[in-house]
Amino acid sequence: MNKLFSIGFWSAVARFILRNRTLIIIFIAAITVLLAMQWKNMRFTYTEANLLPDDHEVNSAYNEFLSKFGEEGNLILIGVKDSSLFTSRNFNAWAQLSEEINSKKAVALTLSVGNLQKLEKLKDSTAFAMVPFIKDSVFTSEKLQKIQYELFEKLPFYNGLVYSPNKEGVRTAIYLEKDIVNTAARKDFIVQELIPLIESFETDTGIKVHTSGMPYIRTLNSQNIIDEIGLFIGAALLVTSLIFFFFFRSFRATFISMITVIIGVMWAFGILGLLHYEITVLTALIPPLIIVIGIPNCIFLINKYQQEIKNHGNQAKSLQRVITKVGNATLMTNVTTASGFATFILTNSQLLKEFGIVASINIIAIFLLSLFIIPIVYSYMAVPKYKHLKHLNKRWVGTFVNWMERMVKGYKIAIYITSVVLLCLSIIGIYNIKLSGSIIEDMPKKAEFFKDIRFFEEEYEGIMPLEILIDTKREKGVMKLATLKRMEELQNYLEEIPEFSKPLSVVELVKYSKQAYYNNNPEYYQLPNSQERTFILSYAKSSANNTNLLSSYVDSTGQYARVTTFMKDTKTERYDRIEEDLLAEIAKIFPEERYNVSLTGKALVFQKGTKYLVTNLVISLSLAVLLIALFMAWMFRSVRMILVSLIPNLLPLLVTAGLMGFLGVPIKPSTILVFSIAFGISVDDTIHFLAKYRQELIANNWRIKKSVYAALKETGVSMFYTSIVLFFGFSVFTISNFGGTVALGALVSATLLFAMLANLLLLPSLLLSLEKSIANKETFRKPSLKIIPDEEEE
Repeated sequence: MNKLFSIGFWSAVARFILRNRTLIIIFIAAITVLLAMQWKNMRFTYTEANLLPDDHEVNSAYNEFLSKFGEEGNLILIGVKDSSLFTSRNFNAWAQLSEEINSKKAVALTLSVGNLQKLEKLKDSTAFAMVPFIKDSVFTSEKLQKIQYELFEKLPFYNGLVYSPNKEGVRTAIYLEKDIVNTAARKDFIVQELIPLIESFETDTGIKVHTSGMPYIRTLNSQNIIDEIGLFIGAALLVTSLIFFFFFRSFRATFISMITVIIGVMWAFGILGLLHYEITVLTALIPPLIIVIGIPNCIFLINKYQQEIKNHGNQAKSLQRVITKVGNATLMTNVTTASGFATFILTNSQLLKEFGIVASINIIAIFLLSLFIIPIVYSYMAVPKYKHLKHLNKRWVGTFVNWMERMVKGYKIAIYITSVVLLCLSIIGIYNIKLSGSIIEDMPKKAEFFKDIRFFEEEYEGIMPLEILIDTKREKGVMKLATLKRMEELQNYLEEIPEFSKPLSVVELVKYSKQAYYNNNPEYYQLPNSQERTFILSYAKSSANNTNLLSSYVDSTGQYARVTTFMKDTKTERYDRIEEDLLAEIAKIFPEERYNVSLTGKALVFQKGTKYLVTNLVISLSLAVLLIALFMAWMFRSVRMILVSLIPNLLPLLVTAGLMGFLGVPIKPSTILVFSIAFGISVDDTIHFLAKYRQELIANNWRIKKSVYAALKETGVSMFYTSIVLFFGFSVFTISNFGGTVALGALVSATLLFAMLANLLLLPSLLLSLEKSIANKETFRKPSLKIIPDEEEE
């Protein structure tokens, strides 16, 4: 009954496609136009990828912080380290640059040497005034030397803020308007206004300017992602078309396949626009993925068509058999690949959900396009000539197939020993894998903005913001001397950690107030003692109300304070130790009954997000394995077949994980994707092989060896072709400037190569060794799904 249904269904599909060729082509063209109209809705992300779900406790803490103090990632820094800055011409140019930037609509405030304000005590008043640090507009070398001396030696308040701790460099802090930080206006300001101004300054003075800060890094990083989409699509098309042509030696077959996958790419962009999803570092991979995954569909369909033409030369019969015989098998392989991606939907990460939804939809879409376009286009063309079929008789292909058969026949023990050795080595390697939560690790190392990140890390000891939110549990509790002393103790602890920059908080303003009270003597840059607290704190409160600089470090009620530090790029295991020690120190300094203190900020959110993502992806991969295992058991009506089908697909994943350990490639958001992607694709070969194997068993009256070798010969060539296309197709990602994308491409390529060998050598060997317990009529009773219809009577 199942057999008749399967044959009848796919015969009906074949008739429908071939009888409605024109309508289907018109329908595909209409869908393509409609989806192309959705391209205008595509948006490029203007925020960092938030890997945590909205209701996660770390996100909740971060959102609470934002509700008190607003967007924290609004700071851009431009810095120089050049002694010639303190010459009249260059110093004026630096001050002018700051003024021009400050005049821009997107900028809320700039803090530069040229516009520094100095705190001074007003005579006969309990208040301070902010007065210009530099009052002259004409600079002599003597005046500039004096300015340099006063800045570095008499204004410790600006240490780490305006000048570097080693007193060799200065920088300008540019605070963007908070409402434009996560919008397209940020990109417009940086690309169209800020960068040209900086380049003009560099040209005029010959001084190298280093630029950084999260808004700047995010903008240039996003631009790199956009630039690489076109690069990947072009490279994937070029590589796959060259390989395809090498195998088929047919411009016609190559052109048809390229048109098919190009339409698939157009649909991918259209679906992104239709769903209003942002283009992130993950969704940017989908269009080239569609090319790489779509070409194997074309290979199976065209290869089968040409084999049928070679056998009997009847075009109509060949096209019908392509759809009925390859359609079902290709559907199943695409469904399993889509299932591998669809498991991302089950995670709580919005970033992964969107990637899983779009990828799985587009994999099914490229299957349908291949199934419709290839038979229809060939139906309008002349029957392939002998020269188009010569590739089927290539000597080297026959040599490869013979080698596989020889290995499976005579070297099963060697195959098993090699597999066990690889498994053992892989387990050793897996124990050496590290976890990475670095925000900048995957960024383009050759990019100028990455070099600038390193500059600021060296000169200012950090670039990634880490925030500490302090709740005093009472209004105006922050400005109590006891609270300020506790905050200073915490800041002293932070300064001892080499990965952190000098912390900033209202404590600095209070210290500066005392220094100003004592006629700006830098020796008095300290918190007031108990005798001084009444009048010094009244000065400090007045100062806080009169300056925009540090008022944002205490909320409007005076109950909440923030301590901001900047963190260097830090390895996850080191960060974990730092966080553990820091939380212990906070608990010691701030008693729980009087204070609530929490860590937050972009750096911490990303670190926690990475760990969360790894956990979710392990669950996702486990679900994919379980789903496909159940699918195989249901498809072949045999629980035993689960073991045989999964071993050749899990071993390559373990080998790749072992390689990551030995080569020092850490587990991070980009590399963890390798396993789900590779597993979903590699299991396709297993399905093709086992489907053909079952067909051969029936045809050969359950003669095991003959069936295995026949299946190997029949599917070996197509599996080899598709694996080579996939290997080189994913290899195009290694041309990326992003370390994570390079690792993803290289690791998926390696995994799929291992998977091909496992499916062509280990899988047949297992079937032969376990023939008595697996390959019998009871095990292979009528399957729930007919993957490849039995050969029809001639």
